[in-house]
Amino acid sequence: MGKNILFCAAAALAILSSCEEWEPVYTFDYGTPGTFKEYDDASITADGATFIDIADLAARYKVGRGPVFIGDNVVIKGKLSSSDRSGNIYKSLYIQDGTGGMEIKMGRTSLYNEFSEGETIYVRCEGLTIGMYGYKSGSGNGMIQIGFADPDPDSDYDTSYMDLQLLVDQHVFHGAKGAPVKPAVLTEDQLPNKESTVVTCPYLGELVTLKGLRYGNEIFALLYLDSQLDTKQPSNRIFLSGAQWGVTTWAMTKNKMASYLESGIWDEAEVGSGATRLGKVGDKEYKANNYAAIQRAAYSVSQYFKMGKTDIQIRTSGYSRFCDYEIPADVLDGSRTIDVTGILTLYQGSIQFTLIDYDSIVYSDGGAMPAILK
Repeated sequence: MGKNILFCAAAALAILSSCEEWEPVYTFDYGTPGTFKEYDDASITADGATFIDIADLAARYKVGRGPVFIGDNVVIKGKLSSSDRSGNIYKSLYIQDGTGGMEIKMGRTSLYNEFSEGETIYVRCEGLTIGMYGYKSGSGNGMIQIGFADPDPDSDYDTSYMDLQLLVDQHVFHGAKGAPVKPAVLTEDQLPNKESTVVTCPYLGELVTLKGLRYGNEIFALLYLDSQLDTKQPSNRIFLSGAQWGVTTWAMTKNKMASYLESGIWDEAEVGSGATRLGKVGDKEYKANNYAAIQRAAYSVSQYFKMGKTDIQIRTSGYSRFCDYEIPADVLDGSRTIDVTGILTLYQGSIQFTLIDYDSIVYSDGGAMPAILK
C-alpha cells in the first residue's frame, strides 16, 4: 500500500514535470560528493534480489511496442560514467557495466554533488519502467532509459522522472567509489546504425571517444515563436537544419539566440513544419519591431560532424556552461579535426553525442580547445 501511495504521488508530479526539453540547470557547487552509506553486492541482494546485466534488462523492451513495467526483483549494477557539473546532462545519470549503458531518470539537477564519476551505482528495478526516448517509426531507434511510467496518456514519452527523493532512495543506491570510467575509443565500423539497440551495440549509453571528427557545415535546432503555446503546432515552429545558419557556437543562451536572430542570418528560415509553411523569418510580420514576434530563449543545438562518412550530432544544451563558446575557425573551415569524449546515444535512428564538459573536446593533433566565451 505504501509503495502505491508513493507511486501515485510521483505520478502526479510527473504529469507536471515530464519533458525532455532542457530547462535552466543551476549546478550549485558544494564541493566534492558527500559521504553516503555504501552498499555491496551482498547487502543489495539480501532480500533475495538478483542481478541482471544492463543489456539483458534492455532486451525486455521490444522496439515499437511501448514501455515495459519491471515487476520482478532485479538489480542492475554499473559504473557512473556521466556528470551534470557542466549542465550538459539533464536530471539523469548514465551507468555502464560492460554489456551496455543505461540512462537513469533521476529528476534532479546538481547530481554531481552526491554522485561521483566512477562510483558503483546499484538500481533496484522493481516498480520502474523501461522505455525508449527518441524512437520514430520509419526513422529508427532511440535510447533506452528507466524511470517511472509516464502517467499522461497523451505523452510522447515512455517514462517520467523519479522526482521525489523518497522514491530515488528506494531505487538508487551508492556503491564503492572508484576511478573514473575509461572511455572506449571507437572506430567508424563500431558505431550504431539506425536499428541498433544496446543488445546489438554495447557502446550505446556508454562513455566513448570518437576521433578525427570533421565539421559538417550543418546544424539542427528547433525554435518556438512562443514556448508557452502548443510547441507541436507548425505555426509555432522554426527549424534550423540543412545548413550552418551562421551558428558558430556549440549552442545558444537566450542572449546569444537574440544576437543571431537580430543579425538577420535566419531571415530565409521557414516558419512551420511538415507540409505547413507560413512564410519566412525575414517576412514583415515576423521581422517587424526587431523580430518581436519570435521569442528569445536558450536553445539546444546539434552541430553536425563527420566521422568518416558517418554523421555525428554533437548536441549541446543552451543551459550548459560552455554553450556560447565559439567553435574554433580552423575547425569550422575543416582544416583541423577534433576528438570528443561523451555519451553515445541514438535519436530517431541518428547518432547523438552528449559531451560531459568542454574539456571533452580536443584537437585531433593533441591541442586543447581555446576557452573563447560569448
